Amino acid sequence: MAEGSLQAPIRHIIDWESDVFYDESALDKELRRVFDICHGCRRCFNLCDSFPTLFDLIDATPLGECDEVKSEDFSKVADACTLCDLCFVNKCPYVPPHQFDVDFPHLMLRYRATQAKTQGISFVDKQISKADQVGPISVKMAPVVNWATSTSNKPVRKALEVVTGIAAKANLPTYANKTLCQQVELTPCPVNVNGPAYGQKAVLFATCFGNYNNPAIGLAARKVLAHQGVDVEVVYPGCCGMPLLEKGDLQSVADQALKISNALAPYVEKNIPIISIIPSCSLMLKSEWPLLLPKNEQVQRLSKQVMDISEYVIHLHKKHTLTQGLESLENKAVTLHLACHSRAQNIGAKAAEMLRLIPNLTVQIIERCSGHGGTWGMTKAHFETALKVGKPAAKQALTYDNPLVLSECPLAAKHILQGMNLQSDASQSAYSTMHPIELLAKSYNL
Repeated sequence: MAEGSLQAPIRHIIDWESDVFYDESALDKELRRVFDICHGCRRCFNLCDSFPTLFDLIDATPLGECDEVKSEDFSKVADACTLCDLCFVNKCPYVPPHQFDVDFPHLMLRYRATQAKTQGISFVDKQISKADQVGPISVKMAPVVNWATSTSNKPVRKALEVVTGIAAKANLPTYANKTLCQQVELTPCPVNVNGPAYGQKAVLFATCFGNYNNPAIGLAARKVLAHQGVDVEVVYPGCCGMPLLEKGDLQSVADQALKISNALAPYVEKNIPIISIIPSCSLMLKSEWPLLLPKNEQVQRLSKQVMDISEYVIHLHKKHTLTQGLESLENKAVTLHLACHSRAQNIGAKAAEMLRLIPNLTVQIIERCSGHGGTWGMTKAHFETALKVGKPAAKQALTYDNPLVLSECPLAAKHILQGMNLQSDASQSAYSTMHPIELLAKSYNL
């Protein structure tokens, strides 16, 4: 038997269209096989709450063995998984091609998909997962929605918690008054003809968060790339489906993949890079879609042309060098959280590499999970657990004590900030967040 972690990890296709995938007896057998391996290793004890939950269930049995745990208790393990992928990418020594063949996140995904198929998904969970249904309405009513969802509006938030299950204390993302695509139409962004990458083209995939919640990220990315001479087109064919994946709704994820890959096909045909501004969306297009639709040529080709924004900026820097003119900032040091879904792409710490191009800037890195887990960390059922999982990251950020906390995952950054404020006496105004590309644009005075 070969020792683990000596070969590059591989992932199997997600056989979600077969009946065996949803066979509860077969699933239970596989859960017990993998959980027994995890029980004997316990290397992932300090990642998400799935592993402490699993180990506590096993340790509470008379003989301390996995086969004594009740099958119905496995839901507690699956519910605690944030699908961050860190156990698969960074910790587990038994991932394929090791013969133990452990892929814990995708096993949890299979469990959720089976639950969704046999028990259904609640009405509220379905609506929360439909970003392209909630987003346009919320943008049109942004002042009212932002007022209603503010944590300072305690009566409304408490009522929302009762009706929707979203924790009253969880900081929720605000909505913009105009979408990114609308603002792009109203805001000219001329290409720098003297830029070192002049003549290059790129498509900026707006993402649901960038389009509806924080267009400033996309606008900053567009300005930075245009300053390099890149002709940028901003598109938003729809949400990547990550919120749907979290709920186990694999059919809807596949539908989104087909819809978006079809819309982006003309750019893929011309070998134009597809640049995503949010790592979770990049991971979906690069990794999850191809595993869900392994025989779809458009999905497969698209996956090879997708890049994170920081990954693309570093690509330009290495190929052409960036346009000169980056200036020192008022902040001499910043805290950078490496988003889990950036790390899961195995591209290296590109955000840190990009920020270190700014003169005289010290970048202090956090490599712990924020604990947010997308819509998972917003729910009443998981909010306190999300804070607990993110506590080490928040504590490290407090130790660095830099006013600016950056992350390519805006939800993670906001969650870390909330954890910081709960652990310290500092006012909430003492710390702020932004996306790394926004800081690069600021350094260029764009």
